[in-house]
Amino acid sequence: MSEKGVQLRLAQSLASLCRAAGVPFIVNDHADLALAVGADGVHVGQKDLPIDVVRRLVGPEMIIGASTNNVNEARRAEADGADYVSVGRLFETGSKEDTRPASTDMIRKVKAAVSLPVCAIGGINETNIDEVIAAGADMAAVISAVCSAREPREAARKLTKRFR
Repeated sequence: MSEKGVQLRLAQSLASLCRAAGVPFIVNDHADLALAVGADGVHVGQKDLPIDVVRRLVGPEMIIGASTNNVNEARRAEADGADYVSVGRLFETGSKEDTRPASTDMIRKVKAAVSLPVCAIGGINETNIDEVIAAGADMAAVISAVCSAREPREAARKLTKRFR
């Protein structure tokens, strides 16, 4: 089965789990997979299809998020029709090694520059999430803080509670 075929089966499973849990399912990078599984949204990076093109493909209802690293990219994403922007890589992480570093100060600057929700990304865990929230992040994307935890459900619950 092609890589895209494997991704499709995985995305279908994840979409089903997210629907059952009542949480949005956002596909990273691939608008075609997002459409194929009826995802709630798609998240694109600076090197992916442009936001305005993705919007034409997925329509007005699907959430589109955009990776940014500075105020200019965030403003452009907003102007192009993104529903939220992410700012990162905030901290060292194995999943974002090839991305440009950012800072919690950049979260503050982006938050002041756009009217969209801002998502913090990159190396966020229980030891630094309060700093991210204090900088104004509306949400945080995490991988290892949950997936590498001994009790992933409890780790996710603890991080989620910090936003309330």
